[in-house]
Amino acid sequence: MNIAVVGTGYVGLVSGTCFAEMGVNVTCVDVDKAKVESLRNGQIPIYEPGLDELVKRNVAEGRLHFTTDLASCIDDVDIVFSAVGTPPDEDGSADLRYVLEVARTFGQNIKKYTLLVTKSTVPVGTAAKVKAAIAEELAKRGEDVPFDVASNPEFLKEGAAISDFMRPDRVVVGVDSERAREFMSRLYRPLMLNNFRVIFTDIPSAEMIKYAANSMLATRISFMNDIANLCELVGADVNMVRKGLGSDTRIGSKFLYPGCGYGGSCFPKDVKALIKTAEKAGYDMKVLRAVEDVNECQKELLVKKLVKRLGNDLSGKTIALWGLAFKPETDDMREATSLVVIDMLVKAGARVRVFDPVAMNECKRRVGDIVEYATDMYDALVDADAMLMLTEWKQFRMPSWNVIARTMRNPLIIDGRNIYDPEELLSMGIEYHCIGR
Repeated sequence: MNIAVVGTGYVGLVSGTCFAEMGVNVTCVDVDKAKVESLRNGQIPIYEPGLDELVKRNVAEGRLHFTTDLASCIDDVDIVFSAVGTPPDEDGSADLRYVLEVARTFGQNIKKYTLLVTKSTVPVGTAAKVKAAIAEELAKRGEDVPFDVASNPEFLKEGAAISDFMRPDRVVVGVDSERAREFMSRLYRPLMLNNFRVIFTDIPSAEMIKYAANSMLATRISFMNDIANLCELVGADVNMVRKGLGSDTRIGSKFLYPGCGYGGSCFPKDVKALIKTAEKAGYDMKVLRAVEDVNECQKELLVKKLVKRLGNDLSGKTIALWGLAFKPETDDMREATSLVVIDMLVKAGARVRVFDPVAMNECKRRVGDIVEYATDMYDALVDADAMLMLTEWKQFRMPSWNVIARTMRNPLIIDGRNIYDPEELLSMGIEYHCIGR
């Protein structure tokens, strides 16, 4: 089978590369000429473990191609995936300009039955707009070429995207024709030889599933952060509470870890978009509004703990940050807690020194020289008055406490991910604060 994937961002590049790894002939399309040329030369624009190797292998073996022109390959493909960005508008709703642009290009160029599949996260009702845009372009041409649209939302976790794609919990596909269903079944069958986990739905339900899934996970995080904050006030230990909750089979243990707020490309954007979709339908998503409010407050929590300990004026204080990405195994800083923390610390007069294993360049791009960039995790701590742990990278999990105690001017650690043992740090003479304990 031959397919095209429009958009070589995170979703498009991972999906296209993994389809090629399955044996599909894939052409990835992007309007950015420099990016396409870099990809042809094996240069990967995003950090995702294992992706660079997969791209290089499939390019070398002739299954993965890159172009800037969808029209140049559309005659040879059976399915076109639309994986372009849907950034939030100022009001929080999803911006569909790129999705509809792909639909119009599709309608201007198809000459035989072709299936257009939306892989981008889009609001319920987008498929109808996509279908109308295609039909309009065909009408302008005065031609009646058969086509279908489908929805195939992605559920890839940054840092584990390849395994998520190749060994998925489920694949959700929204279709409204038997022909589209057969095309998608053929495409995904190699992934499901032992257990065909494709869930076929109508298109609006598929569009809703993605938003509902991310919003549920965001809700669990904010709920546990609320519980953690209450635990501190009443003397409970949120780790014990979490274990008690997670052992209930009706609840389960995943996404019950308190912390300093969620970020990334999906949760914040999708929660906002679902709230806006409900508004347009005349409904108020009260729970999700609370989820957002809790998360925004949680991003400020570590700095509030810091100023409670050191005072509101941090002039002359050096504050180290371990971790900048919104989660480990990615350089993604979209909606990251670190951005809120940096802004608050700088405004309070602090000298901020940061370290992250892979997100340093991204931080420089976003905030420039308002912070100092350390050469390693311990360099960040030299003469520091406090360290804030923001991202639980593996290399941060078992540091040398002796080195830390000697390096910092004032050994004070505020842990936003609850990864350290309070008794161990106390025994080393390190003051330690975390969340919910």
